[in-house]
Amino acid sequence: MTGVTNTALFLSSATALVHLLGEIRDEQWSEPGLGSWTVRSLAGHTARAILTVENYLLQEEPGDVTIATAEDYYSTAYLIFTDDAAVAARGIEAGEWLGANPVAQVSAALVRATAAIESQPSNRIVSIGGMGIRLPEYLRTRVFELVVHTIDLSRATGLPHGLPDFAVEDAVTLAAAVASRGGSGEDVLLALTGRRPLPGGFSVV
Repeated sequence: MTGVTNTALFLSSATALVHLLGEIRDEQWSEPGLGSWTVRSLAGHTARAILTVENYLLQEEPGDVTIATAEDYYSTAYLIFTDDAAVAARGIEAGEWLGANPVAQVSAALVRATAAIESQPSNRIVSIGGMGIRLPEYLRTRVFELVVHTIDLSRATGLPHGLPDFAVEDAVTLAAAVASRGGSGEDVLLALTGRRPLPGGFSVV
C-alpha cells in the first residue's frame, strides 16, 4: 500500500460501493441483508460511512486529539458510542434515505464528502462525541466500514464487490491490530496461519 493515502483508500472504497449499488436488482432490495437488515437497510448503513464524513466535518473542530489512531477508535471510542439497537435503527432510516435511486443519492453524498475532505487541512481534527481524531485516521475507520459492509452486500446479493486489494488489506490490518489490542492477537495469528480456527462468534467489533 506504499503511496496510497487514506483519502485515496476512502474514495476507492466508496466508489466500489456506488458501483455495487448500481448492480443490485429491484427485487433484491427487500431480501435479507445482514442480521435484521434487508439489503436496503444494509446498503443504507454502509452509505453512512460516507455521510458521516461530510456531517462530522461540518462540526466545529475539538481542541485536542484524544483518539490517536483508527486502532484506538475501535479499541475505545467505538465501544463507548456504539449502541446495537440505535445502529440497527439508523441503518433502516438510512435505507429509506436511499430512495428510488440509491446510486444517485450515494454518488451525490460522495461528491459532497470529497469536497469536504479537500477543503480541510491535512491535520484537521474530527469531533466524535466531543472526542478528537485526526482526519486521516478517521478516514481509515470509514474505509474499514466501507470494506466490511460492501463485502456484506456482495455476500447478500451474490454480486462482486469490486473493492481494491489495497483497501481490503488496510481493513484486514486494522482488524488484526484491534484484535491484538483486545487480547485476541494470538487467536487471529493462529487462524491466519492455519493452526486452528477462530472461536465461534468471534468478532473484533
